[in-house]
Amino acid sequence: MLKRLAIAAAAFVAIQAATPMAWAGEVLDRVTKRGELKLVLLNDYPPFSSINDKNELVGFDIDVAKAFAERLGVKLSIDTPAWEVIAAGNWRGRWDICICSMTPTAERAEVLDFPVKYYESPAVLVVHKDETRIKGIADITGKTVAAQSGASYEAYLQQTLKITAPDAQQPSFPFGKVTVAPYETETVAFQDLGLGGGKRLDAVITNYITAKERIDATGRFKIVSDKLYAEPNWVAVEKGDAAWSAKVKATIEAMKADGTLSAISKRWIGIDITG
Repeated sequence: MLKRLAIAAAAFVAIQAATPMAWAGEVLDRVTKRGELKLVLLNDYPPFSSINDKNELVGFDIDVAKAFAERLGVKLSIDTPAWEVIAAGNWRGRWDICICSMTPTAERAEVLDFPVKYYESPAVLVVHKDETRIKGIADITGKTVAAQSGASYEAYLQQTLKITAPDAQQPSFPFGKVTVAPYETETVAFQDLGLGGGKRLDAVITNYITAKERIDATGRFKIVSDKLYAEPNWVAVEKGDAAWSAKVKATIEAMKADGTLSAISKRWIGIDITG
């Protein structure tokens, strides 16, 4: 019996020695062999990701992803499909990681894994600067309110949002039925809101940092709510690769510990939102 166990143990060790990357998980194996990390995110979500006047993708999420790829010793490539495509999961190897300001929800958790949180910023209600009818979230009842299609903001307006992140505070819905206007990009939503309240839209719900960026850039909008709900943003990966999730978590946590995330946040946002 002892001899058979010894033979079996030796065979197991030989198999693992012959295939060392098996311990790394399928995604890390793929990334390492290819020498490339495939990132997926939006291209119009400033200051997290947007295209500058040199036609380059820049922003907080971009720099976090660059630092992440550098720690893996690989180059970074970026794809920018529609948000609904990203959040739908079932990537089938098209992308390796989404450092893309995604909030874990019950629906998303069915198709994606969320290894680690990397920042938090609240959701807020934005209206045209001349708006007088809407003074807070309760006033959107019966109004037309825009949100990124497939985003947590759309689910919030539909009063179905449930955040699945650990210790997350669930949102309340202190408003009645609204007409939800889903937009493929927030840029177009804010362009329509900029025409004036009540013309095409009455309000937009988005991230505080993104709202402030657009307010500062145009002077055409204002925030009329306190924090609607805390919005923890986590890194998302394909579902089912525990080894890759562990590697992602360890790498992001190391970037937190040595101040890399804090420095990137201060560079793009002016404050540290990564704590």
